[in-house]
Order: sequence, then structure tokens, then C-alpha cells
Amino acid sequence: MTTLGYMYDNGFGVPQSYDAAVELYIEAAERGEPAAQHLLGLSYDKGHGVDQDLVLAYKWLNLAAAAAPLRLREPYLRIRDAVASKMSQAQIVEGQHLSLDWQRAHLGPHRVVAAEPGL
Repeated sequence: MTTLGYMYDNGFGVPQSYDAAVELYIEAAERGEPAAQHLLGLSYDKGHGVDQDLVLAYKWLNLAAAAAPLRLREPYLRIRDAVASKMSQAQIVEGQHLSLDWQRAHLGPHRVVAAEPGL
């Protein structure tokens, strides 16, 4: 789903459609796929296929960074922190709470993983 979403996001082999991309990203992100969470966060940051929402962008980027393979963790953290630099402290805290709520609902209270602290 993530790959197909990426194809729609960029118009690779299919007509470009941010809406279709976001639908696929959401489905994969809700299943815990870090790449989809990352791409969904970027969609919220840019307002592609969704209304721009930095808090939701931070939520998904934070989840992606926490669950990413080690080789992707640092780049994911840099992008999350770049989004955080556009946010108020209250918005960052709200994004962190949304991340924790998602992890508790999907992973259980004993498997919550925190990404490195941001700004």
C-alpha cells in the first residue's frame, strides 16, 4: 500500500492523486508501517491530499521515527524536527500525546516506543 501510495503521490505509472496517496498511506500507517507513517506525516506537513496540520504531521513523523529501522531513524528524526521548528511548544506536546495515544491503542501500554526528544 505504501508503494502504491507513493506512486500516486508522485504520478509514477499512475495519474498523480494526493487524495489516493493519502488514503493508501492512512491504511498502511494505521497498520504500523513506518514508511507510510513518514509519508503521511509529510502529506500533513505539505497539505497534500489533506488539510495542512502540523500537529498531525508531527504525530505521524514521530511514530515513523520511533519505529523506523536504525538506518532511517536519523533522517526521519531530522524531518520531524524540521516540522517541529514551525510549531509552538503546545503543538509539539499535543503531537507527542497523539503519538503516545496511538502507540497505546495499537501496541499496548507495555510496548510504547519513544523517538528521541525533538526541539
